[in-house]
Parts: sequence; C-alpha cells; structure tokens
Amino acid sequence: MESLGDTLWDIVICGTGLQQSLLALSLSRTGKKILHIDPNEYYGGPDAAFSLQEAEAWVDRHASISSGVFRSASITKPEGSAGLSFSRAYSLALTPQLIHARSKLLSQLVSSRAYKQVEFLAVGSFFTFKPSTDPEQKPTLARVPSTREDVAFETTLSLKAKRGLMKFLKFVLDFEGETQLAVWQPHANSPFNEFLQQEFKMDAELQKYIITLTLSLDGQMSTRDGLAIIYRHLTSMGFFGPGFAAVYPKWGGISEIAQVACRAGAVGGAVYMLGTGIKSQEISDNDIELQLTSGDKVKTKLLVQADDKTEGTFSISRLTAIVASPLKGLFESVVEGAPLPAVSVTAFPAGALQTEAGESYEYPVYVVAHSSDTGECPAGQSILYLSALTTPHSQDVLKKALESFLESVGDKQIPQRLFELHYEQGRGSVESKASGLIFTLPNVSPSLAFDDAALDPIKTAWGVVMGEDASNTEYMAFPDREHADEEMSDE
Repeated sequence: MESLGDTLWDIVICGTGLQQSLLALSLSRTGKKILHIDPNEYYGGPDAAFSLQEAEAWVDRHASISSGVFRSASITKPEGSAGLSFSRAYSLALTPQLIHARSKLLSQLVSSRAYKQVEFLAVGSFFTFKPSTDPEQKPTLARVPSTREDVAFETTLSLKAKRGLMKFLKFVLDFEGETQLAVWQPHANSPFNEFLQQEFKMDAELQKYIITLTLSLDGQMSTRDGLAIIYRHLTSMGFFGPGFAAVYPKWGGISEIAQVACRAGAVGGAVYMLGTGIKSQEISDNDIELQLTSGDKVKTKLLVQADDKTEGTFSISRLTAIVASPLKGLFESVVEGAPLPAVSVTAFPAGALQTEAGESYEYPVYVVAHSSDTGECPAGQSILYLSALTTPHSQDVLKKALESFLESVGDKQIPQRLFELHYEQGRGSVESKASGLIFTLPNVSPSLAFDDAALDPIKTAWGVVMGEDASNTEYMAFPDREHADEEMSDE
C-alpha cells in the first residue's frame, strides 16, 4: 500500500465543515485522488454537533478566545442539573440552521443520492412572543399565519387585518410579475417595514408576523430582500408535504449532512484523517508540499481550506439550553395530514425585551425549539437554541428571553433548565479566494436558515479540480450505485 507521501494528490481538503464536505461529495465519483484532513478530532468544523463531554472540551478551548469564528464560550449548569442524562444522549449543534424545502442544498443532496443517508424532520409553527399586560397573567405565544389558508382560519385577527395579509401573500407569490414589479421596485432599497406600511397598510402588529418569517436577526432589510425571503418561505410551504416549509436533519442538523458527505467521499476512495492539520507548506510551480501535524509530508495539485478569520463586527450571541420538559404544545400538527414537527420557531420582536438598564432591546431574539425526535436529547427533554445579534447587552437579553419563553410555555410550573451553553459566533468572509494552488472557501453564514449562496464557492472549487472535464460532467448528479447505501451505512 502506498504511503501518503508516495501519492500526488489531486486535492487536499483541510476541514470537514459543510462546504469542504460537500466538495468531497462532489468529487467522490470522479476518480480524483482526495486527501481530506481536519485538525479537530471531530467532523463538522463550525457546523459540528457535540455531546455534553465534547461541548465542555470545546468550551475549554474557546472560553478565553476574543477573536475568530467562535469566542467567549461558557457553560452554566443551573441547580437541578442532575436531571441530565449521559453525555452521548445529547447532540448540541453549534450552528443550528433550518433548510427551506426549495433550497438548492436539498436538490443537490437528491441528485447526488446522499439524501438517502439523511433523515429530515419537519419544522412546524412559527410564533411571536406576546408579553402580558396583566401582572396576574403569564405571557403567551401567538402562532404566525403563513399561508392564505392559515389567515382564513385565524381567529385572533380582524377582518381588515386578514384582508391585508391575504393581499400581501398573494402579491408575494407573483412579486416578480410585471404588475407587481411596478409596485415594489420604486421601494426596492427602502426598508421592508416601510413598504409593508405604505403599500399594504399593515400596522406594527401585522408587520411583526411578516418580519418573524424572515428570520432576520436585526429586523432590518430592504424591500427587495424581504420579498425574496418571504417568497422562499411561501413557495417552500407544502413542497414536501402539508403544513411545513422547512426541514431539519436529524441527529445534529448541518453536522449530519457534513458527515454523510464525508462518508460518501470515503466510499469513493478519499482518505480521511481527523486530528491532522497543516504545520507548514512549500509552494512550487505545479504542486504544494504540505508538512502535516501527523509528521507526514504530502504533495497536492490543489489545497482547499476554510477562512477562519471574521470580517467586520457582525456576530451572533447564542444560548443553547437543555430543559426538562417535552414542550409538547410547540410540536403539534396544525394541518390535516401534516407530519408531527420536531422543530418550532419563536420570535421576540424588537422591543419585546428589556436590557438590564430597563431600556427596550432594539433587535429581535429567536428561540428555535427542538424536541427529542431530533435525536439531540432524551425523551422528556427539549433543546432551545436562542440567537440574537451581538451587542453589549445581548447575553443578558438572551437569559431574559429564555426565562420569559419558559414562563410562556409552562403549564403548572416553569420547565426546569438543566444545562446552558453560551458563546458568540462571528461571520467570516463572504467570498472565496483563489491564490495560485490554494483555494480558500468562505465561512458559511451563521444565519438561522441555510443560505444557498454558500453552495456557489463549492462548485467553483470543483471546477478547478475537474479542469477540462468539468464541461462534460454534470455537477453533483450521480446515478444510483449498487450497494453504495449499504457501504455508507457501515462506515
């Protein structure tokens, strides 16, 4: 058997995040010589999912870091955390993202046949948090009507509000049509909420419903972007079945897709090495010699790596909480024939929370709840992923949001918190970079819904590796391969 150093690799991929793993998947049946390494001892990179023990080890490495993609990590175990199960009963996603049914990511998983190894679960209702105006009453959650059928059967809206929502939803479904273009293009770069008020006479309460569906962490977007995002949601609704517009991969979300893609790469002949990074590199005219941390020296025609630097000041504050309740009311089917959802989304609209100084918090906060059906926690418990735009007050606001949310969903008593993971996640570069024999992938956006723009650099890198063969090879489209499913399942 040849050693690593005896092979001239067509490509060395460093990191097993989603983009690197999908690149390996795209090359898995091309006959290219692929070496896929990762300095971490786990798959997924920034998209990883951790057991409790792995999360604690990860926090130890990121607790004192003040720059980079992840920073300021900490763990809190409230009193009563004895209710936690064993470490591997949990799978906590670092970057939990919903995937809309119309996403190109799902189309590529289907055409590459990788979808057979992933179990997708329905994302159910969207809610907005409503504070109580009566000290004797607890706050509540209001379900967001997101289809014309939802609006028709909604009992809390006035007839005028229903007509306004109906008109808007109909408008969005044809927003690129000639008649509709004339309405919104003059407002294309204006704030979306102003457009909703001016053209559809929506009051602040109705605007909250629409903004919630955008999953925007700052609540600010142009009319052009807002219409496109709502269009994606509406056209995804019912695409895979009634009652839901997005899905979530079981066992850890995006991390599961990355691992499935790596298994496909291994079946296709790629060599994988975890716990192995790049110590040094020497570039010549035709190849790069890499000194690996394992002690091996290898040569490759192309090195693909991820950009681990962040740009600008944009970052997300996250709080992941394990609670000792199934929170069944959040995971109910509201449409006949719809699957039981495993994920729900709740938005605290801008101004719904207050800072420690008593000032209204100007940005939305989202709580994405996962039931035990996701495989991320034991039966009888739930995972809550809270996210907010990072500000000096965001971590305190997330704690308040968690307390208020649990108060709103508790029946006779407030669900008990068992474990909390706090950290900040920055956004890296948004463009790929090619420099000679090195191709650098941008970091995937930490947004709440997967952004298909992350797929474009992967195809670009694939084209570099394929060279002239790229023109007569269909990207990410593989025929069924006999016994391939069994091989991947045995990995």
